[in-house]
Amino acid sequence: MLHVTTAAVSMQIKSLEQYLQVKLFHRNRRDVQLTTDGESLLPYVRRGLDELEFGFRAIKSVRSGPLVISVLGSFLQAWLLPRLTTFDEEVRPNIDLQIRASAELADFARDDVQVAIRFGRGSWPRVHAEWLMDEWVVPVCTPQLLKRHGRLGGLGDTGSYPLVHCSSEPWDIWLTGGDEDKEAWPTTTGPSFDNSVAVVHAAKQGLGLALARWSLAADELAKGHVVLAHPHALRFTRSYYFVCPESYLTLPKVAAFRTWLLAAAKSSPKPAA
Repeated sequence: MLHVTTAAVSMQIKSLEQYLQVKLFHRNRRDVQLTTDGESLLPYVRRGLDELEFGFRAIKSVRSGPLVISVLGSFLQAWLLPRLTTFDEEVRPNIDLQIRASAELADFARDDVQVAIRFGRGSWPRVHAEWLMDEWVVPVCTPQLLKRHGRLGGLGDTGSYPLVHCSSEPWDIWLTGGDEDKEAWPTTTGPSFDNSVAVVHAAKQGLGLALARWSLAADELAKGHVVLAHPHALRFTRSYYFVCPESYLTLPKVAAFRTWLLAAAKSSPKPAA
């Protein structure tokens, strides 16, 4: 709240109109409405207020409070959580983490989030977006299913496997070789999930062949719980990014987490093919 009276706000608006030599509001008995000039000025006012909010939050965050991170739930479960023990050992004595799993983009101007790990093309406006690591999709199944159905012939081939489906990694990617404009043949049979980690676990339980994100399946592959039905890793069109407002980069806790995260991503295993 601004804690100023309506009369004080009205005086400030009139002063602004006199300074600009334009009328910003149509004043009626019951309400006020923006003029064309007022509507033109509005986006700049909003950006200015957002920048002020960034500054207020940055100052508040420097003094006290945890580091609040927004991240996709799937990436949190399968990639970030297993690596947080090294963060505890190397950094955490000075930083408390609050991690919020969400598929929604964090609104840094209105939320108390300081850092986000986003999956996309890095084109988000008015934030620092730093490439973290690439992503691939690979066909995975249990060793038993591989022995029964054999190795796939390559891109476009699903053999005689029962298929496990996911809305975020559809089999169309594999069937068309990553060509998003090319129409694939129907593959509607088999269980379907709307969670990328659930698909990996479904493959682990022997429900069928799954097309999985490499970052989410790598640990299960390393343990031998699932295997590659074909060694080809298809490059995903999106990547993971470290994202925060530019002004937050100098916050000690943000800088420390960024350094640790970039190192963890660099050392993360990559597909062989």
